[in-house]
Amino acid sequence: MAEITLSKLAHSYFAKPRGEADFALKEMDHVWQDGGAYALLGASGCGKTTLLNIISGLVTPSQGRVLFGGRDVTRAPTAERNIAQVFQFPVVYDTMTVRENLAFPLKNRGRDAAYVARRVDQIAKMIGMESALDRRAQGLTADAKQKISLGRGMVREDVNAILFDEPLTVIDPHMKWELRTQLKQLHREFGHTMIYVTHDQTEALTFADKVVVMHEGRVVQTGTPEELFETPEHTFVGYFIGSPGMNLFDAEVQGETARVNGIDVPLGAAYPALRGRVQIGIRPEFVSLAAEGLPVTVTRVEDVGRHRILRAEAFGRPVNLLLPEGEAAATGQTRLRLAPEKINVYADDWRVKPLGQQRGA
Repeated sequence: MAEITLSKLAHSYFAKPRGEADFALKEMDHVWQDGGAYALLGASGCGKTTLLNIISGLVTPSQGRVLFGGRDVTRAPTAERNIAQVFQFPVVYDTMTVRENLAFPLKNRGRDAAYVARRVDQIAKMIGMESALDRRAQGLTADAKQKISLGRGMVREDVNAILFDEPLTVIDPHMKWELRTQLKQLHREFGHTMIYVTHDQTEALTFADKVVVMHEGRVVQTGTPEELFETPEHTFVGYFIGSPGMNLFDAEVQGETARVNGIDVPLGAAYPALRGRVQIGIRPEFVSLAAEGLPVTVTRVEDVGRHRILRAEAFGRPVNLLLPEGEAAATGQTRLRLAPEKINVYADDWRVKPLGQQRGA
């Protein structure tokens, strides 16, 4: 295993980038702790795969350094980095059996036959392919082949890191849950540094100890699932994490009060004077129907089983709240209360810390 450090890293696919807009990855400093289980989460095109391929050595960054355990590997080939990588679509040897595919990385490194057999059986059980070990890969389905790719990526115990690039795309939904559970178990057992790229927040939040959220080539927040939910550091995190995502309102903020379209909304703390585009954000879980508050027009109510989602509009913007079981759903004009202690304040999309937290937290 190894701690992976990205120092002043940036990348452009242009030979002569003319400005920040030409960079697929904006300059960043980031550390992946030795033995951590990370998800790299973001929308398509935000730079996730580019970043993963730089770590693996498939892409050389335009600037900056990549270090494994303090050793500079920026220009070292993939083979010298001692990593395993699993791609979005299956990469298998069709002429080999499942057993031979799983054993290949171990035999290629000269491991003894008894160890290879034991490890192959262990991984085959993990991916649910014990009964297919002696079948050729050529005749298997796409999701079965991807399970082989996953198994081959995980069969070695001596790697610095295992990198997963949206590996469950072709896997059926039930098996996705099974394999994510198995990956977490593998991490607990062997402590590999794991980086799992996905655009699916459910995959990210159930797999990782820490989630790294990317937006437009930047890392906008790294945190636990709870931190991403409670205190999104960027409006994109608030929007992207949660279903529905965070509600946002343009506002003027003065001290402990936000003014939204002429209506005062109490905040849970005092804030400094702010410049730029100021907004307040709150999760649908912390919005409730009330006699006083922000006026909204309810457009529809969706029953999703455990709760209902009330969809509304306020000042030309969509607003969502979750209705607890048994609570009557309003129709037409109504008002909403925002729980003050759950409101976050943003200036130009970045979270502003309340006064008293300006240093430290």
